[in-house]
Amino acid sequence: MGDILADGYVFVTGGDRGIGRAIVVKFASSNFNVAFSYHRNRSAAEETLKLIEEFGVDGFYIQMDVADAESVKRGFSEVSMRFPYLNVLVNNAGIVFFGTIDETSVEDWRRVINVNLTGVFLTTKFFLPLLRKASWASIVNIASIAGQTGNVVASAVYCASKAGVIGLTRRLAVELAPKIRVNAVAPSFVETDMVREFIDTPEKRRRVIDLHPLRDIAKPEDVAEAVYFLATEKSRFITGQILGINGGRFTC
Repeated sequence: MGDILADGYVFVTGGDRGIGRAIVVKFASSNFNVAFSYHRNRSAAEETLKLIEEFGVDGFYIQMDVADAESVKRGFSEVSMRFPYLNVLVNNAGIVFFGTIDETSVEDWRRVINVNLTGVFLTTKFFLPLLRKASWASIVNIASIAGQTGNVVASAVYCASKAGVIGLTRRLAVELAPKIRVNAVAPSFVETDMVREFIDTPEKRRRVIDLHPLRDIAKPEDVAEAVYFLATEKSRFITGQILGINGGRFTC
């Protein structure tokens, strides 16, 4: 068992890199014990774990496929053996797909929906017993501006999956109240490996920057700060909300 003086226990899906890693580091640096999942990239998970250990809290990772119910059940068992309860669940794991409806195969559709939407359902469902053991608890889901608009960049299936996360967030906020708060963040472009592959020329990068009134691209730490705010008692009277991390893009 980790440091009993820590401020609480957190589990982050897809915490090995990108936005997930920034969220893990934010909670660890704020004196929370943090567990996180990875899907395939164990070396990235090892790198994230080293960052946690610098803060002297209890941290560990598990391999888990959020789209597979049995894998999520096993993940719950592993986390419950180390943590007595959970204060925070962050549903971050997700994938992106670019392409028109004509370019989207049935397999593409199912894969994106299974990871981005069904994964949130499965992880929330099976980790609820640990959240219910805590004196305070919250869930933060990572949605996207693509779930709020007919995004000209993302695909139909990605937009649909993230719109589903938003709907699920709002329903769970009602269903799990008053014990557990449920909110989501909806980022625009974030400076991650996935996005850098998409904006791989100066021209593409400039076009993306110009989409945002703040004339910049969010950093993973910008999203992590918002997640931390929504997850902790600083936002004790906020639930069922979708917080945009979009540099003003949603306004234009």
